[in-house]
Amino acid sequence: MQLLRLLKKIFLVLFFSQLAYIIILRFVGPPITITEITSLVNGEGFRRTHISMNSISKEAKLAVIASEDQLFPDHNGFDFRSIQKALSYNKRKPGRVRGASTISQQVAKNVFLTRERTFSRKFEEAFITMALEQNLSKKRIMEIYLNIIEWGNGIYGIGPAARYYFNKSPRELKPVESAFLASIIARPRKNWKPDPLSKISGGWWRYLQVILCRMYEKNGAEIQDLRDAGVSEERIKELTGDDEEGEEDETVTAPPE
Repeated sequence: MQLLRLLKKIFLVLFFSQLAYIIILRFVGPPITITEITSLVNGEGFRRTHISMNSISKEAKLAVIASEDQLFPDHNGFDFRSIQKALSYNKRKPGRVRGASTISQQVAKNVFLTRERTFSRKFEEAFITMALEQNLSKKRIMEIYLNIIEWGNGIYGIGPAARYYFNKSPRELKPVESAFLASIIARPRKNWKPDPLSKISGGWWRYLQVILCRMYEKNGAEIQDLRDAGVSEERIKELTGDDEEGEEDETVTAPPE
């Protein structure tokens, strides 16, 4: 009986402390995240500089949405269609796990949670995600996300990432550069180097093309950006409405392994 009361008190303390921290995040960014603490413990250090939304290009924001969470403006923290697709994919290919975490879920994971895979952690992730959606605006969630997500070993946030890879500020990023940064969120530890567009594989270029096409549909890229990135004229016709039968290539929906 005493143990149950103690566990209840611990749960309530954790519940209200996390809720209070989320409310604080309305006004200030997280000083450090669980992911960054792990990076420090592993001796990798971390670079992070807070960048306001007004100092980030529209193209960069739309690239991240196109790559990570296309329904971000509309859902309540969870994309159940993507979850269903991921479950189906993972069942067909058990050796290649595909996730379906929204941007809000990724904020919950990176700011609050460790990397362990347990049922209790999933429950906590769901609670924190709902609390984020209820207490923060979509714009604020996106701003936190762009400033804490990992973009390479010890590189956190779009400010250091833009400077490291392209030697420019987030406001100056071109559509294809934005698409590249969005593409590596799922694979940040592939030993990426500065000036990456001259070094990536054909498979990665195809994934960039998918992101750019999605960006075009969201007014985040122009036709010339697609042509410069090697998108086929057939696909461009599909996007511009000249070919009503066209659909996105479902074989390229995630970055190469």
